[in-house]
This record gives sequence, structure tokens and C-alpha cells, in this order.
Amino acid sequence: MSVENWDEFRTAFQVAKMGTVSGAAQALGVHHATVIRHIDSLEQRLGVKLFQRHARGYTPTEAGMDLLKVAQTTDDQLSQLVSRIKGRGEEVAGELVVTSLPGMGALLVPVLSEFQLEHPGLNVRYLTGERLFRLEYGEAHVAIRAGRPPQEPDNVVQPFHRQAYALYVHKTYIERYGMPEATGEALAHELRFVSLDDPSSRAPFMVWINEHVPADRLAFRTSDVEVMTEAIIAGAGAGFMPTWQAGQRDDLVEVLPPSPDWDSQNWIVTHVDLHRTPKVQAFLTFLKARSREWPCSQVG
Repeated sequence: MSVENWDEFRTAFQVAKMGTVSGAAQALGVHHATVIRHIDSLEQRLGVKLFQRHARGYTPTEAGMDLLKVAQTTDDQLSQLVSRIKGRGEEVAGELVVTSLPGMGALLVPVLSEFQLEHPGLNVRYLTGERLFRLEYGEAHVAIRAGRPPQEPDNVVQPFHRQAYALYVHKTYIERYGMPEATGEALAHELRFVSLDDPSSRAPFMVWINEHVPADRLAFRTSDVEVMTEAIIAGAGAGFMPTWQAGQRDDLVEVLPPSPDWDSQNWIVTHVDLHRTPKVQAFLTFLKARSREWPCSQVG
């Protein structure tokens, strides 16, 4: 049986089961002429009569009975397959792919781990990076994105966690260079800075750095947010960190307090085709609940 003539076999199966062309046409939702055409074509292709035509309808020949048995088995297997696929769709199982910027890892990994423990049939893939994963191509089920609201069509976008940022130096920086005497924006001319190596970055704290910090005060630049954090901790310079992250350490000194201008708004993004699936809905509910417990949590 080839894919090309499956419709003809399916039609013959319905004719054998229903006994009439009109019954088969109604079951298949096609015109009765289509049923007759399929039967004639299949008999010609096989070189054998599958039905005896008579006034009361169609009666399968011996060859037709053989086809009926095989088609019945195939139909049963397809029905079981459909049931299994639908069942999987109703379960929180299979693969869950979540993506975010690298800086969210410390917050999201515990949530993903706990969610997976509650659903043993689930396999988690957590992908991080600057690349924008294409939800419409199935590259991820859920994306956590920062900045302006994503504008891709067919995506469901929900406001999520707001990260507050402040400017910090490590105690080793103070030991090397002393505690800065300036305050406010004047610190931009006194401190050595750690920053991202992307002058076009729209991260709110990078906008402030680009506007206020002279180029000769940028002592350490990197393309990686996590490396930037490590450089601040190593004492390479002052740098911006999420307040929740800095609050977990006792060796950082805040030199500029959080400002709403530096907040980073995050968004939950899902594709409309997957948004309402039980797996995605279960994870979104779980994520939103757990995010309210995050340090310095501001959801929405």
C-alpha cells in the first residue's frame, strides 16, 4: 500500500464495511461519484474485482474480504495511534524546551528542576544565549525575553519578572583603588567599569554607561553577561548586577542604588499553537507561582 493510493484503500474499506456507495460517501464526507471513482481505480490498479455490484449495494469478493481484514487491522492501529498521540497531548510529558538569556539561569534552573521532579515523564531542555529562538519553527515551547515587548506575529506575550539593577564594586576593588569619593553620576568619571562589549546594546544599564561613562573608564568589556558578573566579583571594576544576585553575597558594595531606569522587564513568550497545550499551561502556572518567591521579585 503506497501513500499515493491510501485514499482508495480507505474508500474500499468503507464500502466493504457499509455495503453501499452512499453509506461510504457519507462516512467519508465525499461525493458518491468520488467513491465509485476510487473503487474503479483501485480495481484497475490491482487487476482484480473487489466487489460484486447488485441492486442492494456492493458485496466484497474473496479479494475484497482480504482487503477488508487488512484495512480493518490498519484502521484499528491508526485509531490506537491517534489515541496515544491525543493522550500525550493531555499529559505533562515528553520534551519541554525553555530558552532565556544566560543571566536568568540562576533563577530558572531551580524552577525547571522542581517542575521536572513533579512530572517524571518530562525531559527538560534549557537553552540560553543571545540568539532569538524561533518559536514558530518549534525551537522552543517557552521563551523568557528581556527588553521591549516581542513583536513577532502569532506569539502570546505576557509581562513577567522585572529585574532591578544597581551598581556594585567588590571589596577587592576597594582594597586596590580605595572607596570612591564621588557620588551620583560623578562616579562615572571616577570608577573603573566592567561592561558589555556592545555599544548598541539596549540593556537599560548599558544605555546609562554609554551616556555617562568615558571610554577610558571602561577597564573590562565582555560579550557575556555571566563573564561580566565574574569580572565584577574579581574586582576588575564597578558593574551593574541584578539586586537579587548581589544580595546573595556579602563581598559586594553598592555604590549606586537601584533606579527604575535600569530595570529590565522580562516577558514570557509562547507560540499561539502551543500556548494552550496542557504541558505549556502547567509550566507557565508553575513558573509564575515560583517567580513570586524570587528575591526582589517584581512580576509584571
